[in-house]
Amino acid sequence: MDFILAKINENRWLIQILFFLGFGFLLNWLASSFYSRLQPKLTLTTRIWDESLLNALYKPSQVLIWLMVFSYVVAVVASKLTVEQYLNFYIVLFRELFVLFILFWFVMRFITNLENASYAATAKKPTSRDKTNVRAVSQLVRAVVIVVVILTVMQTLGISISTLLAVGGIGGIAIGFAAKDTLANFLGGMMIFLDRPFSVGDWVRSPDREIEGTVEHIGWRLTIIRTFDKRPLYVPNGVFSTISLENPSRMFNRRIKTVIGLRYQDALKISAILRDIETMLRQHPEIDTNQTLMVNLFEFGSSSLNFFIYTFTKTINWVDFQAIQQDVFLKAIDIIAQHGAACAFPTTTLNFADEQLVNLQGIKDE
Repeated sequence: MDFILAKINENRWLIQILFFLGFGFLLNWLASSFYSRLQPKLTLTTRIWDESLLNALYKPSQVLIWLMVFSYVVAVVASKLTVEQYLNFYIVLFRELFVLFILFWFVMRFITNLENASYAATAKKPTSRDKTNVRAVSQLVRAVVIVVVILTVMQTLGISISTLLAVGGIGGIAIGFAAKDTLANFLGGMMIFLDRPFSVGDWVRSPDREIEGTVEHIGWRLTIIRTFDKRPLYVPNGVFSTISLENPSRMFNRRIKTVIGLRYQDALKISAILRDIETMLRQHPEIDTNQTLMVNLFEFGSSSLNFFIYTFTKTINWVDFQAIQQDVFLKAIDIIAQHGAACAFPTTTLNFADEQLVNLQGIKDE
C-alpha cells in the first residue's frame, strides 16, 4: 500500500493533467448536449435574442474550456519542472488576456447574430424595424466594445491609460488635421443615422450631383448606392452634408402632368371633352381623388387649344405608375376621338386676296 501511495504521490502531476483533460472533455460534452437540446426549441420562439445568445455562446464556451484546461496543464507541468515561479506571472496573464478575448468574441458574435435576426424580422414585417437603425446601433455597440476591450487589455498589460490619454490629447490635434476628411465622413455618417434622410433600400437622387440610385449600404465612412444601370456608386458620407438630396421612395403619390393640344376647329367640343376626361379620372381605380385633380383649358396656342391633365396616382412604384399613366393617356385619346375631335399639330394657314386667287386660277388654266 505504501508503494502504491508513493507511486501516486510521485506521479501526482500526471494524475492532475489527466483530471483536467477529463474535466475538459466532460464540460465540452455537457456544453454540446445543452446546445443540441435547447437550440431546436429556441428556433420555435418568436424572440430573436435567445437563439442569438445561444449561438453566440456555443463556440466561445468550447474554446474557453480548452484554453483554461491548457493553462492549468501548463501550470502543473511548470510546477513539476520547478519553474513555476518564472511562468506563474505569464500563465495568469495568459488566462486574463484569453478570457478577455473570449468575452470579446462572444459579444461580437452576439451582436452579429442579433443584427442578422433583426434583418430577417424586418423582411417579414417591414414596419417593425428599420434596417438602417439596426445597422447603426450594431455598429455603435461594436465600436464601444472594441474601445472597452482595447483599454482593458492595455490596463492588464500594465500600460497607464491616463498617460496614454494625455499623450493622445497632444497628438490628437495633428491627427485631426491630417484626418479631417475621414472625420467629416464619420460625422456625416452619424448625421445620416440620426436624421435618417434615407434608409437602406430607398431610391435617392441629388439635383446638385450626378447621384441617383438605390441605397445598398450605409457605413460610417461611405454609402454605397446602386445606380439604375447596376453600377455601384461609393459616396463619402461627408458629401451629404453639402448637397440637396431627394428621396422619392418616401413620396405618397406619383404625379401625372401633361399638356394636350386640340385643333381650333374643335373649340365648341372642348368643354365636353374636358368634362369627360375629368369624369374618367375620378372613376379610375388607380387615381387618388383625394389629391389635386384638374383638367383645364389654359392656353390659346399658335396652332392649338391647349389643356392640361394634373392628377396623382395611388401607387408610388415607378413601373406601375408608367402603366397607369399610359392607360390615362390612351383613354384621353379615345374620349377626344369619340367627340369627333383630334389632337393638333403645328400648321400654317395662308389667306389670299380675291385678285390673287384669280391670278392663280389663270396661271393654272394656261
